[in-house]
Amino acid sequence: MTDVVLAPEAPASTRKSTLLELSGVSVSFDGFRAINNLSFQIGEPELRAVIGPNGAGKTTFMDIVTGKTRPDEGHVLWGEKSVNLLKLSESRIAREGIGRKFQKPTVFEAQSVRENLAMALKNPRGPFDVLLYRKTEDGARRIEEIAREIGLADHLPRTAGELSHGQKQWLEIGMLLAQAPRLLLVDEPAAGMTPAEREHTTDLLKRLARRHAVVVVEHDMEFVRRLDCKVTVLHEGSVLAEGSLDHVTSNQQVIDVYLGR
Repeated sequence: MTDVVLAPEAPASTRKSTLLELSGVSVSFDGFRAINNLSFQIGEPELRAVIGPNGAGKTTFMDIVTGKTRPDEGHVLWGEKSVNLLKLSESRIAREGIGRKFQKPTVFEAQSVRENLAMALKNPRGPFDVLLYRKTEDGARRIEEIAREIGLADHLPRTAGELSHGQKQWLEIGMLLAQAPRLLLVDEPAAGMTPAEREHTTDLLKRLARRHAVVVVEHDMEFVRRLDCKVTVLHEGSVLAEGSLDHVTSNQQVIDVYLGR
C-alpha cells in the first residue's frame, strides 16, 4: 500500500470536534478488497470533498457509513458518545442524523415541492399527519425555511416533476435537511447541471457546512476547487492523500493514479 501524504496539520484553534471516525476498515467482495484499512475522520461543522478514480472505494465508503454494507473489520464511530454504527440498522443510522443524497435525484415527481418536504420532515408522522401538514404551524414554518435555504421558496406549489435537474437535486437536499441531519453525504451533485445551477449548488453546500458536516463525492475538479475545502483522495480503498486541492493535486502519486488518466 502506498504511503498517505498529508497536508501540514491545522492549528488547534481551527480543528473541529470529531463527528464520524472510521479506523482500520476493510471489506472484500468475492475476493476483491474494495476498502483496505481505511481511516477517515470528519468534524462538525466541516465540508469535505472525496475524490478518486473509479473503483477507489468512494461508493463503498458511503455504503459502510449508512449501514448498507458491513465491513469485514474495523470500527465506525459516531458522535460524542462514540456510538458503534456497525451495530445499527440502516434506518437507525438515518435517525442518528446521517443523510445521503444519491447522484440521481429521488424525489416524488407527482407531488408538489411543498409535499415532498412535508413528507420528509423529521417527526413521527402517520399518513393523516402528512395529508394535514398545512395545518401544522411549526411544520409549515420549517418547510418555508428549508425552501428558502435551497432556493425553491418560489416553487413550493410546483409539481416536482416540472423542476429542472438542478432544482430536483436541491429539493432532495432539502428533503435531507427536513430530517435534521448532522452529516450529509452528497454524491456527485454537479453532474448534469448548468453553470448557474452548479454555482448555486456550490454556495448551498458551503452554507450548509457552516452548521453540518458535509461530505461531497465528486469527479469535477473545478467544482471541488469552488468548494474550497479539505480534500481526501481515495485509491484502492485507502486514503492516498489529504489536504487542500492544490496540495493533493501536486502529489505525484495522485497524478499517476487519478489526474493523469
